[in-house]
Amino acid sequence: MIDCFADFHIHIGRTASHKPVKITASDSLTLTSILGEASSRKGLDMIGIIDCHVPEVIDEIENEIKNGNGCELDDGGIRFGNITLIPGSEIEVYDHRCNGPIHVLVYLPDLTLMKHFSDWLLGRMTNITLSSQRIYEDVYTLQHKVKELDGLFIPAHIFTPFKSLYGRGVLTSLTEVFDITLIDAVELGLSSNTTMADEIEELQSLPFLTNSDAHSTPKIAREYQHLKVEASTFKEWKKALRNEGSRRIVRNYGLDPELGKYYETVCRKCETRVSGCECLSCGSRQVIKGVSNRIQELSTATSKPKRPEYIHHVPLDYIPGIGPKTLERLLDFFGTEMNILHRAKEDELSSVVTPSIAKYICLAREGKLTIDKGGGGKYGKVRTKNR
Repeated sequence: MIDCFADFHIHIGRTASHKPVKITASDSLTLTSILGEASSRKGLDMIGIIDCHVPEVIDEIENEIKNGNGCELDDGGIRFGNITLIPGSEIEVYDHRCNGPIHVLVYLPDLTLMKHFSDWLLGRMTNITLSSQRIYEDVYTLQHKVKELDGLFIPAHIFTPFKSLYGRGVLTSLTEVFDITLIDAVELGLSSNTTMADEIEELQSLPFLTNSDAHSTPKIAREYQHLKVEASTFKEWKKALRNEGSRRIVRNYGLDPELGKYYETVCRKCETRVSGCECLSCGSRQVIKGVSNRIQELSTATSKPKRPEYIHHVPLDYIPGIGPKTLERLLDFFGTEMNILHRAKEDELSSVVTPSIAKYICLAREGKLTIDKGGGGKYGKVRTKNR
């Protein structure tokens, strides 16, 4: 068995020919930059690129394989050097059950199946060349299609206020929209953790994933998971989700929920923190409900299941004193962000950066940083004064 660090939700901003894929993503977020950042800087072993239904993205990956830069694995995934790419697709569903848009993630073992899926989407999607587009199809039909192709079906960022199952405030259960027996896991999103999510009883039987939803290369691996598998392949990942043999999710690494940009409820008009449905400062009832409040509303659990350990991960660029030059010094010495965040000792860090920065990194590991909570679309911040 091997240790595998994985981030399964990364977008492509532009293709090699500079055509847009994820409109809101950085122009520099290309297949080449993703592979380089995820492998050499972040230290990941497996990534999911969730715009692989786009025909030009498929062509680009195939060209890399033809040029000898990658190879398809027998057990699923495409190997590029020391990292495995899992082909995925983010899709917006909106049928009579949804009562509004919801994003889901689909992962398939190889490019042949992804090309088949892309062709199937072509008659059900207005613009196949872009990411996160709406599918005009019954949700159950989509789920069954994914299973027909031996894929994984995972509702995305399930608590965020926009385009998620619970976060929109209309639906209260997975079963209102999906066949829960055809769901392989759920993705938590940046403003929640496993303890919070397990307040909802129906989620307790499902694996939790913590992914970055990266729209730029620096955001890759701001959330990720540590898997125990026999190899970095699609089939082994699927077995880890099912706890087959010794395979499993060992730990989830996610932003401290308080750093997430939708943790607290905020008034849309004046951006004041709100405790109810009306802003006491300006009287507006237009609020962006925070994930913490929404989960309190949905709480049904009377006990908690045993889960993989959840580590409150604070990305290096959130830590006071770490700018681009300091980060480069750390990377030059320790190699990858995984080494800096999880392996380097405090005295080793202090040999490269100031003792105060080294202390912040270690406090982040221990979940002891003091945070100004995020909300209303603005991320929280780490204070320079700690507990």
